[in-house]
Amino acid sequence: MSPVLAGVLQLLALVAALALAYRPLGDHMARVYSSKKHYAPEKWIYKAVGANPNAEMRWPAYLRSVLAFSVVSVLFLYLLQRLQGHLPGSLGFVSIKPDQAFNTAASFVSNTNWQSYAGEQAMGPLVQTGGLAVQNFLSAAVGMAVAVALVRGFARSRTGELGNFWSDLVRGTVRILLPLSLIAAVVLVACGVIQNFSGIHEVGQFLGAKQQWNGGAVASQEAIKELGTNGGGYFNANSAHPFENPTPFSNLFEIFLILLIPFALTRTFGRMIGSVRQGYAILATMVTIWLGFTALMMWTEFGHHGPALQAAGGAMEGKEARFGIGASAIFSVATTLTSTGSVNSFHSSYTGLGGGIQLLGMQLGEIAPGGVGSGLYGMLIMAIIAVFIAGLMVGRTPEYLGKKIGTRQIKFAACYILITPALVLGFTALAMALPTPGHSMSNGGAHGFSEVLYAYTSAGNNNGSAFAGLNANTQWFNTTTGLAMLLGRFLPMVFVLALAGSLAEQQPVPATAGTLRTEKPLFTFLLVGTIIIVTGLTYFPALALGPLAEGLAS
Repeated sequence: MSPVLAGVLQLLALVAALALAYRPLGDHMARVYSSKKHYAPEKWIYKAVGANPNAEMRWPAYLRSVLAFSVVSVLFLYLLQRLQGHLPGSLGFVSIKPDQAFNTAASFVSNTNWQSYAGEQAMGPLVQTGGLAVQNFLSAAVGMAVAVALVRGFARSRTGELGNFWSDLVRGTVRILLPLSLIAAVVLVACGVIQNFSGIHEVGQFLGAKQQWNGGAVASQEAIKELGTNGGGYFNANSAHPFENPTPFSNLFEIFLILLIPFALTRTFGRMIGSVRQGYAILATMVTIWLGFTALMMWTEFGHHGPALQAAGGAMEGKEARFGIGASAIFSVATTLTSTGSVNSFHSSYTGLGGGIQLLGMQLGEIAPGGVGSGLYGMLIMAIIAVFIAGLMVGRTPEYLGKKIGTRQIKFAACYILITPALVLGFTALAMALPTPGHSMSNGGAHGFSEVLYAYTSAGNNNGSAFAGLNANTQWFNTTTGLAMLLGRFLPMVFVLALAGSLAEQQPVPATAGTLRTEKPLFTFLLVGTIIIVTGLTYFPALALGPLAEGLAS
């Protein structure tokens, strides 16, 4: 079987598995967030934190709860790392230095999972499992809660109430993420992923040096790492490590986990607003972009010129032989079009145009299908922009899902889409202008610029993957990427929740003959075009200096 055919068959199997899970999972999540019932374990949690799960919140109160919870999470994870050397379960590792502890705390709480450290050489089971894995659950649940609040903004009328953050947070964790992660962890263990609390083992010598391997609760962390679109690996090699991702089947299963909830949330959206066809329109947009990017990535990696690359069947540098080019390309697109950031190959070794596809996937805003929760609310923001553009074309006040899109709504949407590019391009410009950050670059020219651009694109969009080749474990990069992660996560949430509140206050507008049918294929094409054009106008100059220049020169 040719490598190309193998890659296509894996893609078809992945699509079939996602299609089978789409409806039951989407309906289940809709029931979870619409239920009025509280289970006993949930009641214990509410009592412990002093929250009233039945109290409805307007958007300022919902936002305050999100920010307060996240601040406490950052402080807890920071202190856990700083105290590691004095706590049990550290395997003898010292405490994490302040700038790196801040970066890691910001990273995992913001659902970015950018790692400027080697996990097996820096952190013991206590920090890995009790700190990082816990935030994998909670940061994903926060993103889902904000997405559901925006959906309620569309579904409700004449009220500014968006639900209860604490109820949404707990239900998303207890009823969705925990059960799915348990099942996924069992499957991963069956595939050969390790799950233990073993320490460091010396397994021999290599080139005269001692070789050591760590154990760890890897399968349980790997499950929520992918399912919650987190991406932080237990080991430095991430999903290229055989302890995290040992077989081609485990590789395909991990891609399935990455895409599962973001795609299924479109069904949840349709159910909660009372129109599954609207959910299908959003789904179609996501699938169109995802399949297009996957096809482009396979084409660039299989078809790259050069005798050595043609003899190898494609660009195999930096890719695991047990996965090959096809599975590596599918994984790479899945992780950069979501906020996952896990990698099963070395992104810096991709062709120039392949690296550009990875960058562009993140620069779209990671909305196809995007992160858990963040992908859905990001796509709905773009849908509002598309409706506004359509309204300008015909000279009509735009409407979306029965809500008028006026000046206030457009201001919130515009602020949302401007925040991340400002962070990415601003920090990249500073890093290239100052002398010290340049010392971290291992390459010059277009590829070196791509390393820096990728780092801030990944941080600002809460992705977490690395182009590698860049030494990001410096005070400059730990601090600036940490700030980019926090601002890139929580500033957009301010405008999402403010938009949700303004929509919930409106009286629904009845559809007329002049209303844009947003459940039709025409709107899907308009939405795809809007996303590509907005992103292209924003990032094309930067891409032209990096991956495009490298790709055209090769």
